[in-house]
Amino acid sequence: MVQRRHLLGLASAALAAPALLGPRPARAEEVTLRLHHFLPAVSNVHRNFLAPWAKKVEEASAGRLKIRIFPAMQLGGAPPQLYDQARDGVADIIWTLPGYTAGRFPRIEALELPFTANRSGLANARATQAFAERHLADEFGEVHPLCFWSHDGGLIHSRSPVRKLEDLRGMKLRFPTRQAGEGLRALGAAPVGMPVPQVPEALTQGVLDGAVVPWEVVPSIKLQELVRNHTAFPGSPTFYVATNVLAMNKAKYQSLPADLRAVLDAQSGQAAAAMVGAMLDEQAVIVSEQARRRGNTLIELEPAEAERWRAACAPVTEAWLGQMQGRNVDGAALLADARALFARYAA
Repeated sequence: MVQRRHLLGLASAALAAPALLGPRPARAEEVTLRLHHFLPAVSNVHRNFLAPWAKKVEEASAGRLKIRIFPAMQLGGAPPQLYDQARDGVADIIWTLPGYTAGRFPRIEALELPFTANRSGLANARATQAFAERHLADEFGEVHPLCFWSHDGGLIHSRSPVRKLEDLRGMKLRFPTRQAGEGLRALGAAPVGMPVPQVPEALTQGVLDGAVVPWEVVPSIKLQELVRNHTAFPGSPTFYVATNVLAMNKAKYQSLPADLRAVLDAQSGQAAAAMVGAMLDEQAVIVSEQARRRGNTLIELEPAEAERWRAACAPVTEAWLGQMQGRNVDGAALLADARALFARYAA
């Protein structure tokens, strides 16, 4: 009897063995994406938008979709090459300014024309994303855009104070976009185009007298230590903004499992635009106060003076409309919709 029970036990073990040794259920696929951008890890967009956004994506995917961020061009190249890096798969995701490749994205320039956008980062970010959904699918068709935004109203940061048009005459000022450069030229300044990481060295070497950037960029390039004057514009519309895009390699996006694409989609578009826009407005308050505490001079143009600047920049918009006509682009319709969206989201 004991021997029979022993034989039955051996038989049961033999039957169980294939189940133990057979294929186990496949583990859900895990993906890590590389996000590349041009500012250091201490920059506000990195610390207060990209890193928290990446964490939200990871948490929403239960850890299956991770985003590893490479700041300060760590994957190589220069800031104007970032868009092509996303297109070509050098990076999976990039953050860049379309304005770094002047004239390549003509439709998005409608948002960057002088005295078109709001002073509020949240309003500008949401309006820019809405504009992109309506008008920019073809222009950015080589990549999969995750989010578009425009920053809050840019300022003039300069060695000598700027309170009126005449103060700008001949001043060498860095600009980020073609339209900001044209606006500065119309105002009598000497515009110098360059990506923002080059600004500190250019100021130190005397290539620049100042730069136009929003408040949130200032600490990442220590601009508050290099210049002592910061000129803002009253109310809306503001002098200039630059558009930004968070874009993904199209093939990489399409290769994701459907559920991970859904996670990424839920954290993109207006959800991401609202996140970055709120950060911009928050940092404008924090950074401007830091500059004030250093003893720097914060200037806001008088409304009548700002109107002089606006009138001086009107030919820039007229010239752009003519250029768009030459490219068979309905610039007037784009500009009208841009202004309507900025007004809608400012309300």
